[in-house]
Amino acid sequence: MPAQPPNPSSSRRLGAFSLLMPAPRPPATPVQDCLASLEQQWQRQGHLAALWQRWPALAGAQLAPHCRPLRLQGSRLTVGAAPGPWLQALQYHRHQLLASLRAAGFPVRELRVEQHHAAPLAPPAAEETQATWARHPSRADVHGMACCPACGCPAPAGEMARWGHCSFCRRRHLATASNQPPEATPQDRPQ
Repeated sequence: MPAQPPNPSSSRRLGAFSLLMPAPRPPATPVQDCLASLEQQWQRQGHLAALWQRWPALAGAQLAPHCRPLRLQGSRLTVGAAPGPWLQALQYHRHQLLASLRAAGFPVRELRVEQHHAAPLAPPAAEETQATWARHPSRADVHGMACCPACGCPAPAGEMARWGHCSFCRRRHLATASNQPPEATPQDRPQ
């Protein structure tokens, strides 16, 4: 049997030798296309993640913030709504929501509605820290300055309103109450 010539796309001729070359790589797929493909795959397979992604458009701008998809089991979707008028509104619009889901390609045949008390989202740590600092009694730029009645030194007025004296006197008072030596006294303050 005669030797077959190697595939020209996977080999390279170099003089009397024929070198095998790896197959050319397919072009890179953009991340946006990968995400769109993943979303379509989730939708075909009936994943709740695809519903979460498109929920504001499917439920509508008024209803979406007050209800959310909870479970997708086969062709049955369970949607939870805040108690009261939002639960009633979801019950009233359930057929329209079901039609919207089907039109978007979700394989939902049955829509169940239940009362759901969504826990409020906790503020991110940075926001919480900023809020705490904004109301802190040691902020002279917020509360202004005053003289401590115990030591006569200038201190933020928020400290006087909260403790009746400056933070140095407060620390000394707490140290005396717990029988520990104070770390600093008002005389130790930098001038």
